[in-house]
Amino acid sequence: MLVIERLSKTYGRGGVQALADVDLSVENGMFGLLGPNGAGKSTLMRTLATLQRPSDGSAKLDDVDLVNEPLRARRLIGYLPQDAGVYPRVTAWEMLDYLAGLRGIGPARERREVIATQLERVNLLDVAHRRLDTYSGGMRQRFGIASVFLVKPRLVIVDEPTAGLDPTERRRFQTMLAEAAEGCVLLLSSHIVEDIAGLCSRMVLLDEGRVKLEGEPKSLVSELRGKVWSRRIAIGQLGEARAKYRLLSWRPDAGELLLRAHGDSLGTEGFEPAEPDLEDLYNLHVDAAA
Repeated sequence: MLVIERLSKTYGRGGVQALADVDLSVENGMFGLLGPNGAGKSTLMRTLATLQRPSDGSAKLDDVDLVNEPLRARRLIGYLPQDAGVYPRVTAWEMLDYLAGLRGIGPARERREVIATQLERVNLLDVAHRRLDTYSGGMRQRFGIASVFLVKPRLVIVDEPTAGLDPTERRRFQTMLAEAAEGCVLLLSSHIVEDIAGLCSRMVLLDEGRVKLEGEPKSLVSELRGKVWSRRIAIGQLGEARAKYRLLSWRPDAGELLLRAHGDSLGTEGFEPAEPDLEDLYNLHVDAAA
C-alpha cells in the first residue's frame, strides 16, 4: 500500500506551492490522478519517484520510506514520464539489455529471457531489432512499459501515457496498462478524462496542488445525476449562455453548439436532462468552461 500524509512542495523561497497537504492511501490496482495542467500532478509523481524531496510530509510504500530511503525505494519503483528519453540510434533489444544490466539482472541468459518476455508482452518482439527512432509514438510507449517491468515494481508511475496517440494505439495502451496493474500500485496521471474513467477503480482530482475529490469515478459522477442538462444553441448565442448558465462544456455540432450545463432545474429554459459523466464532474470542479 502507498500511504501519503500531508505531502507539500514549495519551489523556491516564498515561491509557488505546487502541493499542499496531500493525503492519500492507495492499494494495489490502478489509481487515477486527474487534473488540469499545473494542478500538481507532475510534482506529486516526481516526489513519489524520489526525483525530488517534498517540503513537508511523508510517503511510504509498504515499509519503505520514499522520502528518507530513496536508494531502497528506487528498487521498487517504475517510472514512465510522458517523454521518456531513449538513445534513438540503438535497437529496442539493445536498450533493454542495457537497462536490465543497470537493474542487476543477470547472467546474460536470464537477461535475454526477461527481455524477450517483456517485448512479447507489449507486442514488440518481432521489431525488437529495429532502432528506436523508427518507432511510432505508440510503439515507444509500449517500449516504455517493457522497460518499467523488467523487474517486478511495487509502484509504477505513468504520466500522460496516451497523449498524442491515435485512437487505436490509445485503446491498445489502455488495455496494456490494465493488465500491468495487477500485483502493484499503478498511478496513472492524465488530464484526459477518458483514460481515468475507463481504467481506474479509484481516483483523485487535483487542482492548484490540493485534493478536491477522491473516490470511485462512478460514485463521484452519480452525485451529479439530475443536475446535468443539455441544449442546442446557435453559435452566436454562446456569450449570452455563458453569462446566464453554469456551463460545463460546449462543442460544435452540425452548425450549432451543444451545451452541457449544471443546475437544479433547467427544463423550463429549453434544456433536456443528460446523463452525467466524468468530464462533467471534472469541468464542474476545475471550472474548465468558465
